[in-house]
Formats: sequence, C-alpha cells, structure tokens
Amino acid sequence: MPKGNAKNVVIIGAGWAGTLIARELSAKLDRSKYNIILVNERPYFVHLLAGARMTVSPIDKLEDKALVPFDKLFHNGNGTAKIGKVVSIAEAAPGQGGEVVLENGERIPYTALILATGSSWPGPLHFPARDADVRAHINSWRNKFEKANHVIIVGGGAVGLETAGEIKDIWPTKKVTIVHSDNLLVNDTYPEKFRRDIEHRARLRGIDFILGDRLDIPPEGTVGVTTYNGKRIPDADLVVQAFGSRPNTDFVSTLDPGVVTSHGTVRVNEFLEVPGHPGIFAVGDIIDWKEQKQAVKAQAHGAIVAANVISFLEGKPLAKKYKGSMEAIVIPIGKNGGGGYVGILWGVMLGDFFTRLLKAKDLLLERARKERGY
Repeated sequence: MPKGNAKNVVIIGAGWAGTLIARELSAKLDRSKYNIILVNERPYFVHLLAGARMTVSPIDKLEDKALVPFDKLFHNGNGTAKIGKVVSIAEAAPGQGGEVVLENGERIPYTALILATGSSWPGPLHFPARDADVRAHINSWRNKFEKANHVIIVGGGAVGLETAGEIKDIWPTKKVTIVHSDNLLVNDTYPEKFRRDIEHRARLRGIDFILGDRLDIPPEGTVGVTTYNGKRIPDADLVVQAFGSRPNTDFVSTLDPGVVTSHGTVRVNEFLEVPGHPGIFAVGDIIDWKEQKQAVKAQAHGAIVAANVISFLEGKPLAKKYKGSMEAIVIPIGKNGGGGYVGILWGVMLGDFFTRLLKAKDLLLERARKERGY
C-alpha cells in the first residue's frame, strides 16, 4: 500500500517497458521514501508478441501464460498496481510534480511520471480493458479464423506475416492471402534481400500475396472483395486488418499540446525526458524517435529511464543518454521457422533454425514472464 508521506513515482502503462521499469525501480527505490504506482487499464501485462498465435487458435491455451498478472511484478511487494484509465495530466509546474487524473475522477499525485502507454492495434490485437472482454475477444477471433475459408490479411508487416503463419500452422490447407501496399514486404528499414527472402519463405508455407495494391476493410460477414486495382477475390470471407497501429497518447496533450507530434508520438530528449517538463519521461512505442517500434527497443528505453528517474529523485543531473538501437527483426511464420535480419556488419540474414530458436518456438513467453516475476 502507498505510504502517505512518501513521494509517488507514477508509471502510466503496463506494457513491455512500463512493467520492466516498475520492476527495476521496485528493487532500487527506498520504499519508505517512494511509492511506485503502476496505472493500467487491464489487470495484467499482455505479451503482445504472442498475440497472433493466441488469437488464432486455442491449441496452446496461451492466454494462461501470455496474460501476466502484476502480483509478482514488484520486488518485495514494493509497488502498487492501479487499474484505471488516465485521461489527463495536471502538472503543478515544470519539475514540481503534479497529478494524473483517472477516468473515474480519481487524482493520483506524482513527483516523477513515466509515460509508457504503447500502441493500439486494430483487429485481433485490439484487446479490450476488462478481463472478461479480453477473453471473449480472443475466443471470438479464434472462431472467426476457424470458420473462414479464405482469410485476407491486409498489411504485409510482421503482424500480418505472423498471423498468416499461425493460420497455416493450424490449418495447412486453408487459403490465406496477404494484401500489401508496397511491392516488397515489411518496410524499407530493411534491405531488399531480406524483404524478398521473407516473402519466399511465406510462399513456401502456402501463403499467397497481392502486392502493390490496397483493400478497404469490409463489414464483417462480407463474402467476396475487390482490391483498389480491381483484383476480385470472390471467396474471401474474413478480412483482417494488420496495419495501422497508433500511439496511445490522446491524454498527453493535456500536459502540453506542444509535446505531442502530428503523428501522436511524444517528443523526448536524449535522456528520454519530455522537453520542458523535468521529471516526466516517455518510453516505448510512443516516443518520437526514428526507429522501428519493437519490444527490444522498449527494453532499452526502460533501462535509460529507470536510471534517470532515480537521478531526478535524488536531485542529480540526468546521466543516461539514449543513442538509438541497432535495427533487427525476427518474423516467425508458424512455430518452426520464418526469417530475420540483424543490422550488423554487412547485414546478417536469419533462416528457419535461428528464427525458431530465438522466437518462433515460444515467442519469448517464458522470458517475458520471468522478467515480470514469474
């Protein structure tokens, strides 16, 4: 329970970065001086890296492990999880703390504040807030995938490819087509050789492609669709959106409209602190930093911010600077393979063996649970 005379360190968002920061601070901050309060809409951390597999099929019952409660997150119980939605930030004065305001009107004072709200995805990865609704959402998508004869996935990034691979793992003969707006998959952060290689690997799994084309998401229950370029797919009976994630930052403009970019990302300096607002930090998908939005990046952000929060609380200059991260990607196409790219040396390509070893087999699930106390 929070101590009345202690200062509050408030973390908004219990995704990859927010939970790791909460855990690290719980080990390092004196509980007699500081309350660590993690505010999140859902009653658990959702391991999004398992989202595609979890929503496609019940076979592994991933919801039993991928929805990680907060009861073991804080070292020695040094922290509190508050279930609620933050709607605004009321800063007393720059560097002087303030309050976060929840949807129910509750106000939580803070001395230091960490914004770690992540992104929202459409489609299967758009998990609701309430536990019962999350489980109903998962079961609903499983039923849709099972009943579909021809699944169209709009978006040929990692989410689209992984979803297609999971479908093919469970139903090898089910028709799956990915529609992607570019002529090459994923995006131009990665070299052409990787983008062509991952397409080749997906085609070997029986996944079809319509490249350089677009498709609007039709009303649920529609059978038969036509792409922008006039390609007719008469038997398509399930269209899944796998693009269009957006940062969860609507409330941040209440702090200062100038800190949110036109893309919805939050401006930060090299200390991952919000400029003009000492003691307020941002991490993960929401920061305005030219890099791919990935869990591994959020983990790097978390280490920087945890150290700088401690410096801020102790009245010391911020010392840890974020210098960016190497670009790398591993895309499972089912449990037994896929492809990857690591931006070192001349660019290292990964095939089925390393993809399975690094990610495809368990989607980093055991690691994620261990890092959150399980």
